[in-house]
Amino acid sequence: MKVVKEKTDGEYNLRYLLGISLVSAMGGLLFGYDLVVIGGAKEFYELVYNLSSPAIKGWAVSSCIVGCIIGALCVGKPADVFGRKKLLIVSAAMFFVSAIGSGYAPTFTQFVLYRLLGGIGMGFASTLSPMYIAEVSPASLRGRFVSLNQMTIVIGILLAQLVNYLILQSHPVPEGVEGAALLNTWNGQTGWRWMFAAEGIPALLFFALMFTVPNSPRWLCRAGRTEKAVTVMEKVGGAGYAGNSLASILETFDEKSRRHEVRELLKPRMRKILLIGIVLAVFQQWCGINVVFNYAHDIFKAAGYNVSGVLFNLVIVGITNFAFTIVAMFTVDKIGRKSLLLWGSAGLAISFGVVGLFFHLNVQGILVLLMVLAALACFAATLGPVVWVVISEIFPNRIRGLATSIAVLSLWIGNFVLSYTFPIIQDAYSIAATFWIYAVVCVLGVVFIRIYIPETKGKTLEQIEANLLDENLKETYGESQGTGKKVAGSR
Repeated sequence: MKVVKEKTDGEYNLRYLLGISLVSAMGGLLFGYDLVVIGGAKEFYELVYNLSSPAIKGWAVSSCIVGCIIGALCVGKPADVFGRKKLLIVSAAMFFVSAIGSGYAPTFTQFVLYRLLGGIGMGFASTLSPMYIAEVSPASLRGRFVSLNQMTIVIGILLAQLVNYLILQSHPVPEGVEGAALLNTWNGQTGWRWMFAAEGIPALLFFALMFTVPNSPRWLCRAGRTEKAVTVMEKVGGAGYAGNSLASILETFDEKSRRHEVRELLKPRMRKILLIGIVLAVFQQWCGINVVFNYAHDIFKAAGYNVSGVLFNLVIVGITNFAFTIVAMFTVDKIGRKSLLLWGSAGLAISFGVVGLFFHLNVQGILVLLMVLAALACFAATLGPVVWVVISEIFPNRIRGLATSIAVLSLWIGNFVLSYTFPIIQDAYSIAATFWIYAVVCVLGVVFIRIYIPETKGKTLEQIEANLLDENLKETYGESQGTGKKVAGSR
């Protein structure tokens, strides 16, 4: 394989690269907003729609995750046929309709349908935004640029929490008003609907800006539009970078594998790479962090906080999430993916173990909040952004769209199981036991990452592909039957 000689960061057109990456990453912002806005509205819409059983409450929260599953399931092949850009535009339209519809919905059935539509947009965006950024970014910058997607997810989460809090504070709930009495307040009738509808503004902005970005150069090569691919890469790194990159990219494609992607994906050497991506994606959800966003009311209420206190705590949670995601952006290309994943998983195991102990001992207030923040800091600096980076990197060019779609589909199935089962497990056992379960999952995650996750720091997508396939051949046929090629950047 032709080696791409890496330039220094200053030789790339960082302004152009940052611009197109941020626009694509707006899908992450809407994904983050849509994912957690429901946490602030939960106590109000449950009264409006008269939701009572743990199962139906779990369905209200997790219905958009079903949409994510549908979106991730359906987007892989179309992304390879029509390109990442066009489908991100479609996702923006879905976000807008879902935002307005969820805020309007007069019945619970309509509410769920609009949430499902938004979920499909989330499934599209969560698959395509990191994939697009990975495909336009040079190897030495890819980790931090793909982490932009996680940063915008975090900004979306923080934006939703701020919007929820400001809407609530615009018409404060009178002191002592709780339970069913909240239905008669402004927030119980109108405020929670504005929490959802406010997402329509960034959704429209995302829709408009996506028309200004180019198609991914690797998708353009796949589609046979090499001249346009070269134009994009020249804007990123100049003619020399474009020429070297084009040669490496074209070597990873062949017409036969493009026509038989599913068959290619099921080959023994591809199955292990796909399985690594699937398990890592599911683990990012089963580590348990998203219950902090989706069920903040239940968690902080159990810790002794009222409605206003819960939403204020969520703003603190969002700020912590944002701050430590920035830390991840500056460490992922220096420390490496594998080390960050290991540290984060171990930190989450300890944090959730202590949170469970606090609930078991009936400890309330600031101590619970601090341990939740510690868990969130571990996740935001490691698993949150790094899992998306690894998923965007490890799959070969010719099957990346389909394989990434399957990994993200698995992620959303894991998220659905987590979101749907939290109130059921909590009701059947206790909130302490629930957090202990998540702690055990994190310990298992440490073992898996230690054994199976490769280090991809500083390698081009084509080098990662060659190294992974070479290792699989060695495992399958023995050392003497490997490819025998030494790829720059491999060890």
